Amino acid sequence: MAAWRIGRGCGGVLMKLGRLGSIGCLWCLGALVACAPTVKPAVPANGPSAAAPRQPGPTLVAAIRLEPLTLATRPLREQGVAVYLSGRMFNAELAILDDKANPRPYLAEGLPRLGTDDWRVFPDGTMETSYQLKPNLTWQDGTPLTAEDFVFGWHVYSTPELGARGNPYSAMAQVSAPDARTINIRWHRPYPDAGSFTNRNGELPPLPRHILQAAFDAGSPETFASHPYWTTEYVGLGPYQLSEWQLGSFVEGTAFAGHILGRPKIDRVRLVFISDSNTTLANLLAGEVHLSADSSLRVAQVPTLKNEWGQNGGTIVLHPNQWRSVSFQFRPDLADPAALLDVRVRRALAHAIDKAPINEAVYDGNSVPAEIMIPPVSELGRAVDGAIVKYAYDLRQSEQLMREAGYIKGANNFYASPNSGQFTAEIKTNAAADNEAEMSALVSGWRQAGFDTQSSVLPAAQARDSQVRASFPAMFSNNTTVGLPSLTNQTSAKIPRPENRWQGGNRGGWSNAEYDRLVDAFDTELDRGRQIQLLTQATRLYSEQVPTISLFFRTQPWAYLARLRGPALVAPEANVAWDIGEWEFQ
Repeated sequence: MAAWRIGRGCGGVLMKLGRLGSIGCLWCLGALVACAPTVKPAVPANGPSAAAPRQPGPTLVAAIRLEPLTLATRPLREQGVAVYLSGRMFNAELAILDDKANPRPYLAEGLPRLGTDDWRVFPDGTMETSYQLKPNLTWQDGTPLTAEDFVFGWHVYSTPELGARGNPYSAMAQVSAPDARTINIRWHRPYPDAGSFTNRNGELPPLPRHILQAAFDAGSPETFASHPYWTTEYVGLGPYQLSEWQLGSFVEGTAFAGHILGRPKIDRVRLVFISDSNTTLANLLAGEVHLSADSSLRVAQVPTLKNEWGQNGGTIVLHPNQWRSVSFQFRPDLADPAALLDVRVRRALAHAIDKAPINEAVYDGNSVPAEIMIPPVSELGRAVDGAIVKYAYDLRQSEQLMREAGYIKGANNFYASPNSGQFTAEIKTNAAADNEAEMSALVSGWRQAGFDTQSSVLPAAQARDSQVRASFPAMFSNNTTVGLPSLTNQTSAKIPRPENRWQGGNRGGWSNAEYDRLVDAFDTELDRGRQIQLLTQATRLYSEQVPTISLFFRTQPWAYLARLRGPALVAPEANVAWDIGEWEFQ
């Protein structure tokens, strides 16, 4: 891929409405973040500010597509959807990714550096890291935060009955608190993200012992997971504290005066749950909603919003933070047709997708065609992009692969095999206008190419059911986070199963021992050059085997009225709301 085409002109990712007319600007790969406006740095971490009393300002109303299952950044049950805004509002951790996806200290005074006393590697391959918490940290109920809350969080999330798995807990041997502000972590193997816990699905969130300890000690995982702390009685450390949760309607947060980066400038934020994007659009135009986030607005609605808002109505940030792909079912007892277990058939389906017209028709050209889960805009991404197998739209190649697999086109122009009959497969997706439009385009293209495919929509009520999401018969198109977390999510350890309560991102059940070995080696490698080598080997193998067909880096619109100032373009791995405490609303 020679360049990324993001939106309409160099304002296509951050679009100040009224300047969206130019079409056809191509961004080179390294300029994804460079085109963004300068982001004002966060307030220095010097403790809560002593602001003078003031009258409460207006409430910022933000639309999100689905109600979160919890406000915690590491839920005990998988959300099934991305919850960037609520996760950022109510939480703080040891470090945070800034607008360039670089880790910054947050609750910690500093981040451990390899080769120092804070990050030691021993001859036997074990490690030890140490964090020092900033002074005067408190939970939002006023209780002091101590290192013991991190130890307690480690105990909870390491409990198998609560579904804990993967990084960073699989690499940890012990977490201890020598004193109230010191966290020591003993690692039984090297772990490259031990200095920040930000890049590999590896958060290490604390949990409030004073609220949850008794429930945890009671020993009932189901009762503990149902504790009201996780929902309507949530207490966090972030810039906003929960003030009200009307289930099925909205969540409201008020500015937390004790926030370590200072009291947020916006006094109150209300998140309303609007599953219908047309309703979100109407509320934005009416001024009843001031910000759309977390997929509440469709990319294809951006031109309509731009035209209605005119010159000074507002701003739209298109953040390419979602990897859109089609997963195949690999569980033999579920895979139907069994032909999908043949890599030649999967490659043939990949060659039969013309992404450009789908991007234009469904996303108004604002998504980015993807070849794999890692965007080619970083050192790692560029190395991957040069190593993987790519599947250009090529119907001749598609037909050749099907012939090799024993399929030829019959009189009805659909592929069939003398042994298996006509190839017929279903693709399913979660209910959402963009998802369904994209799926319809895929089915139309495949049928024209000779693949008898049908579509099916998973209702929103079932989209949170992990077992249902993993039990599709043939193909499932979905979003997941871009970058290294998605790489890890494709390992055998992340296959949803009854014994792990159907938790895990490898929903199709693909398993490859060599891929697992390469990813495990990558996750234990501290040398940058060796990391790149392992990553390119793993992604090349993945692209050869086609457990998924990469479609797009889909952009999420963050549209907001001119009254709001602050949201800006960030790197794909970062959160647009990372500096929400500095936003202003009039």
